[in-house]
Amino acid sequence: MLGRAAAVLAIAAALALAMFLYARGWAPSRDQYPAQGVTISADDGAVDWGTLAAQGTDFAYIRAAQGSDMRDAAFAANWRGARAAGMRYGAMLDYSLCRLASEQATRFMTTVPRDNAALPPAIRLTFDPACPARPGRDLVLSELNTLINLVEGHAGKPVLLNVTEAFDKVYDVGSGINRTLWLDGNFFPPDYATRPWVMWTATDMRHIDGVDGPVRWDVVAP
Repeated sequence: MLGRAAAVLAIAAALALAMFLYARGWAPSRDQYPAQGVTISADDGAVDWGTLAAQGTDFAYIRAAQGSDMRDAAFAANWRGARAAGMRYGAMLDYSLCRLASEQATRFMTTVPRDNAALPPAIRLTFDPACPARPGRDLVLSELNTLINLVEGHAGKPVLLNVTEAFDKVYDVGSGINRTLWLDGNFFPPDYATRPWVMWTATDMRHIDGVDGPVRWDVVAP
């Protein structure tokens, strides 16, 4: 009996390891999603942009700021690195419900240079555990419209809204603001918003040469 239990545990451990290794390397098919890229921030450490580009990374969204308080310490180096590697690149702002939209826009605009070659800027909408505020939907949509107008005025391009499922369930951003949606969903295309997505974070578990640790791997709808 003990021998059988040990064998079952060994098989289960082997299967778990195989699934883990598969998840680490998984990305959607290039035949279905030709354009694939990555989201990068200072949390990812030093990035070897040449190696990352050689692994088939077509584009990178680089975090510029988080709310109005934090400018990403690696933004300038990552911005230069992506451009030097010949990769398409864009800037991302992590939105905070605890700060005024105007303050967050100022942080973004003073961090991200005007660059006609850059991709449209992205605003990530998720709940930050450090920010317990949950304003009403009308106020949030009003603040987001203010933020969007200021960021778009600086970038000269419409923004992408990277909305998590939890945030969308509370604020239904897709039906309240008419901007391109970028949704999240590990391994399976997301369907939680009221409008179709144009970008999808297909996995946040991928390991790829050039970055130390798992990254958010993103694809563009065909």
